[in-house]
Amino acid sequence: MAGPSRISEDGLIARYFAPLAGPGADGLRDDAATLTPAPGHDLVLTADAVVVGIHYFPDDPPASIARKALGVNLSDIAAKGAIPRGFLLTLALPDDWTEAWLAGFAGGLGAAAAETGCPLLGGDTVRSGGPALIGVTMMGEVPTGGIVRRHTARVGDRICVTGTIGDAALGLRLRLEPEAPWSAGLDPALRAFLADRYLHPRPRLAAAPAVRRHASAAMDVSDGLAGDLAKMLGAGRSARIDGAAVPLSQPARRALAAEPGLIDTILTGGDDYEILCTVAPEQLDAFRAEVAEGGIPLTAIGTVTAGDGPPRFAMDDGAARVFAAGSFSHF
Repeated sequence: MAGPSRISEDGLIARYFAPLAGPGADGLRDDAATLTPAPGHDLVLTADAVVVGIHYFPDDPPASIARKALGVNLSDIAAKGAIPRGFLLTLALPDDWTEAWLAGFAGGLGAAAAETGCPLLGGDTVRSGGPALIGVTMMGEVPTGGIVRRHTARVGDRICVTGTIGDAALGLRLRLEPEAPWSAGLDPALRAFLADRYLHPRPRLAAAPAVRRHASAAMDVSDGLAGDLAKMLGAGRSARIDGAAVPLSQPARRALAAEPGLIDTILTGGDDYEILCTVAPEQLDAFRAEVAEGGIPLTAIGTVTAGDGPPRFAMDDGAARVFAAGSFSHF
């Protein structure tokens, strides 16, 4: 007996994704869209994919998966000092996909797109022949020449980070080890906070204008603070970091008090999606004040130094540490 028929690709697009289409997308009825930057602006382009089993769990809510797929790209846009304009979606579905899953995914995608002013402009839907893959290509814009690059930090600059570090990595550890001894002191609300930080990135779009005006270099923290900082500094520069200054949430502090070894997870675990940047010392106060106007905390954690070694973290016990495996790598 034949199984139930599935919606066609055209029907799938019309039902779930055409309602999310922005200007220039022609209701997703064409193979291409148009996007004109505002006068005197450059387009900023970025692309990231999320893959089941690598970036999210198979049983994660589909709306959360959609928000993560969009959020990790919005985070890159924010770190460049840009504002989002729209995105393209490549959705490769496994053989066992369901319309219920797709409806949840489209709902989460639409909500995130509306909240951030970043409409869907087009993309592709295909059968993966294997696990699901969700690819987003994001487009933003900055005033001409205003993009904040990654490798332009200057010796003497202060190193700053938004929000808190390590929450998502601890949320992932909790997901993998729900009965870990260090988690015993976390009440349900604190556990839920860490789990939410892993599921739902918080792209710091409200900080983008201040980053553009003040930062000498910037990137988002996706693969771990220690490793991403090393990437940002590049050759000829290093850093001194005050480990005690790295901003931690209350749940992270409780976990760390119970298990001091979790500092490695916090500093190298990734999925923070905070903005890491450098700023001239004389601009630090103005920068912090502007970021705070957007409701985002900003913490100065160290200073750029001359040299080629990895960043050195001065820890609470007086020891200086470097992290050889400072960030997540796919390969």
